Amino acid sequence: MKTTSDDPEPLAKAPPLEVREAQEQRLLKAWKAPTGWRYWSAVNNTEVGLWYTVATLCFFLFGGVLALLMRVQLAVPGNTFLTADQYNQVFTMHGSVMMFLFAVPIFEAFSILVLPQMLGARDLPFPRLSAYGFYSFVIGGLFVCGSIFFDAAPKGGWFMYPPLSSSYQPGIGADIWLLGLSFIEIASIAAAIELIVGVLKCRPPGMRINLIPLYSWYILVVAGMILFAFPPLIAGDILLEMERAFDWPFFDPARGGDPLLWQHLFWIFGHPEVYIVFLPSVALMAMIVPTFSKTPIVGYSWVVLSAVGTGFLSFGLWVHHMFTTGLPGISIGIFSAASQAVAIPTGIQIFCFLATLVVGRVTKSVCLLFVFAGLATFIIGGLTGVMVAVAPFDFQAHDTYFIVGHLHYVLIGGTIFPIMAAFYYFFPLVRGKKLSERIGTIVFWLVFIGFNVGFFPMHISGLLGMPRRVFTYPANMGFDTLNLISTIGAFILTSGFMLFVFDILRPRKNQPLPERNPWNAGTLEWLAEMPVKPWGVRSIPEIDSRYPLWDQPNLMRDVDEGRFYLPDAEEGRRETLVTSVIDARPLQCLRVAEPTFLPMLAAIFTGGFFIIATYHWWIPAVISGVFAIATILIWLWTGTALIPEKETKNIGLGLSLPIYISGPDAIGWWAMFITMTADITAFVSLIFGYFFYWTIHEDFPPENSTGPGMFWPVSGMCLLLISYGLTLLSRRWNSLNNSTGYYAALTSASIFSIAGATCLLAGPWSTNMDPTAHVYPAIVWVLVGWTALHVALGVIMQWYCLARRAAGKMTARYDADIVNVSLYWHFLALTIVMTVGVIAGFPFVA
Repeated sequence: MKTTSDDPEPLAKAPPLEVREAQEQRLLKAWKAPTGWRYWSAVNNTEVGLWYTVATLCFFLFGGVLALLMRVQLAVPGNTFLTADQYNQVFTMHGSVMMFLFAVPIFEAFSILVLPQMLGARDLPFPRLSAYGFYSFVIGGLFVCGSIFFDAAPKGGWFMYPPLSSSYQPGIGADIWLLGLSFIEIASIAAAIELIVGVLKCRPPGMRINLIPLYSWYILVVAGMILFAFPPLIAGDILLEMERAFDWPFFDPARGGDPLLWQHLFWIFGHPEVYIVFLPSVALMAMIVPTFSKTPIVGYSWVVLSAVGTGFLSFGLWVHHMFTTGLPGISIGIFSAASQAVAIPTGIQIFCFLATLVVGRVTKSVCLLFVFAGLATFIIGGLTGVMVAVAPFDFQAHDTYFIVGHLHYVLIGGTIFPIMAAFYYFFPLVRGKKLSERIGTIVFWLVFIGFNVGFFPMHISGLLGMPRRVFTYPANMGFDTLNLISTIGAFILTSGFMLFVFDILRPRKNQPLPERNPWNAGTLEWLAEMPVKPWGVRSIPEIDSRYPLWDQPNLMRDVDEGRFYLPDAEEGRRETLVTSVIDARPLQCLRVAEPTFLPMLAAIFTGGFFIIATYHWWIPAVISGVFAIATILIWLWTGTALIPEKETKNIGLGLSLPIYISGPDAIGWWAMFITMTADITAFVSLIFGYFFYWTIHEDFPPENSTGPGMFWPVSGMCLLLISYGLTLLSRRWNSLNNSTGYYAALTSASIFSIAGATCLLAGPWSTNMDPTAHVYPAIVWVLVGWTALHVALGVIMQWYCLARRAAGKMTARYDADIVNVSLYWHFLALTIVMTVGVIAGFPFVA
């Protein structure tokens, strides 16, 4: 099947058998995972994605145990199973684990595992980044979870509202939450970068943007949401930790701060996170429903537009959680309307799935049972969501168990049921064996019944007035029976999960391998052989359809016989294709990373910085941070932008591609662009904090404050913009192979950078702005410190480029390093101008 006249066809005749066998041996040698203790140096998606998925499931089970402890405590009135302090730690850890260590990471882990196969790629573009994210996730998760065993866990709720988490929570529990989860959030952003670049740049030739699997569309939307949702929380974490560690009064009303700023920053993250959790589960349903309906999805374009619309609207709903904080009526009305409007694109997606089931020939499966349960329970959760979007009702239901019931119907109904469906669907792809349909049916009914028995009564107890976050309650208030029923339901639900885990872990030595493509699906991941080979796909196909296994005759045979691209690994290297963003034209033969322990070491040292800082041991924390930077630099030096031994490679079908490219076509450029988009979002969140204080105070900046003045900030800005210009000039001279001009410009740029950062810091320093006295000097110091830190990173990058050129690892032709550093400085220049404009210019017009 051809869609355009220039679409290539596979080889008309397969290579001889002995040639194919030799190709397969070379591919196997290149992609085989290390063995023994070196196994943990693996970085390919099949290994890292599996580790990541197993780790998230372990954290899920831990969070489930915490939930059972809460339900035991609340089973009867006046219970003393847990003390108030223990209960606070347990419910805080339960929410934090489920939201930060399971709900978001499970989709990132699963995507790392299966997305390359869905895209017909050999691997994602940055395998080492995936491994770094995994190890960061595990280290941060173990640190946060382990705190509860030492009576040191956070106890202010998974939302950590100040002043409860600042003035009224001694100890290190809140610091563990703030720094430990900030570390985990970095891992989430790393995974988002990997997934976005993978979807945009590593598709097979011919898979135009309107042909990509719906799962890929959803992942693209959700990963983009992470870039804009997580940075505000990271900014809030910085401010709250600065208050706890150094007494900077960002949330202290007595010194000009305001606890409501935390709520704004948290819920700018928190409400989009609901859809960050929900949309990947919808994506799983979008893959499963067409397969068991034996027909393409109905309304592909409508589903895509609705997913994008849901992601966009989700950022306009955060005040939905703040209706009772005394906001103006007009604000409440606007956000109430937006909260109800988001039901429209969600409804479109659900109706498209239902239409697909109606027009298709539905095949009975445990997978579909979980899909139906997910749709039904999410609809109930969505209806209660529309209820709490109506402000007068929210005034009554806010902070009651009605909200707890609503939250779990949305998150378990919209997330857990589709995830369990995906386990039964994709398990043969990952482990080469099927899960039991018979056991799966029992699991389904236990989970479905236990879930509804456990959580539906919470709506009623909430309407009767039972507040959430209480460790006990008096008898004879109407809550007794409802809480006992919920506890019984929780144990039924747990029995279903335990049976599910048993089905996953039970030995399968004597179980026969399933047939290839056991569900007769139409998407590329089911090209996998049984048992699965480590190379992902035997040869990278040319795609003409959204369901190529249904629409392209003999595709599986042609892929297996090496009739498409990259059927061999002649040089013994791991290779995949880079294609253009819109029409998937082949651009580069990408050599992806080999196994290494560097990501593990980088994660250990990065984690050391955050963990040691929790105890305020600043010098060891800084030393660990320095080791982390050094390890990352070694990682970059030895594994990125390497000059190849030849310019191009013949990838098959008469096409030769360059092995090295730079600029907007390259994956490194996209990674830098996406990273800096997230970075500047965090910076804008800090700017938002500055102007939030301005809106709540009549005299902000205070009349008695001199501020940082004009001279030092403006001088620093000028020096830094000169450095920016010289960095761009050095890129130009490098492209002209003018080594003298290159070294002079970049060396001068680093000197101007250091001088400019010094001037910026001199502004608040020379005017004796005390960050502990009032929130105004505190927020000025944060903005200046943020900018100075980024300038320091920019200087390290400038020195790195000087060293690369001097070592012969960068030339006029092979210039990816300086190109990407120049892109970093574009964003840094914007940060510098915004910082100086706010701290030096705004006081004159305020």
